[in-house]
Amino acid sequence: MTTEHPPPGRAQSPISWFDRWYGYVENTLNVFAAASIMLLMVMAVVQVIGRKVFNAPIFGYIDWVEQVMILFAFIGVAYCLRHGGHVRMELVISSFRGRLLWVVEAFGVVVGLFIIGILIPTSFDHFLRAWELGDSTINAELPLWPAKLVIPVALMSLWLRLLLQLIGYLRLFIDPSLKPEAVPVILGGEEEAAKEIHDAFGDEAGAKP
Repeated sequence: MTTEHPPPGRAQSPISWFDRWYGYVENTLNVFAAASIMLLMVMAVVQVIGRKVFNAPIFGYIDWVEQVMILFAFIGVAYCLRHGGHVRMELVISSFRGRLLWVVEAFGVVVGLFIIGILIPTSFDHFLRAWELGDSTINAELPLWPAKLVIPVALMSLWLRLLLQLIGYLRLFIDPSLKPEAVPVILGGEEEAAKEIHDAFGDEAGAKP
C-alpha cells in the first residue's frame, strides 16, 4: 500500500497540504522510535561486554529496556498507518471498487477513531496516576510517568491520522473520480514490487544500462 501525493509545483488541496504538514510530525516521531531501537542495541552491547568482561552490568538494565521499548512500540504507529504498513486483511476489500471501497474503508476508520478515542483519556489517566503517586520501576526505581505519557501522545497522533484518512475517504466517496489523497491505496503485487524497487534504488532502477 502507498499514500498518494500531488507532484511538486501543483496546486494542493487543503487535505493534501495538511497531510504533508502532519507527515513531518509523524516523521519526527518515527525518528525518535528509530533512535530508541539504536539505543537499546547499544545498551545490549554494553550490558553483555560489561557483564562478561568487566563484571559490571548496567544497573537496572531490564528497567531501562522496559522504559525505552515503549517508544518504538507506540510512537511510530501513525507513521506506519500513513504508509499502509499496518497489518490488515485485503482479500475482500481489494475486490471492491468505487464508492463501495471508500465507504468500507471509511467505516473501518470510524471504528478505529471510536476505539482510539476511548483509549486516549484512559491512558492519560494512567499517566496522571503514575505522576501523582510517584510510581517507579522495582529495581532501578525509574519514574514510570514518562513511559506512560508516551502512550496517549502516540494514540493522539494515531487518532489525528485516522481523522485525516476519514476525510480523505469521504472525499472519494462523494466523488470517486478524484485522485486519492491522504489515504493508503491498495497496490497489486507487481505495483508493490515496482514501488519497493523505486524506493530502494530511485530512478536508476528504471534506467537502461
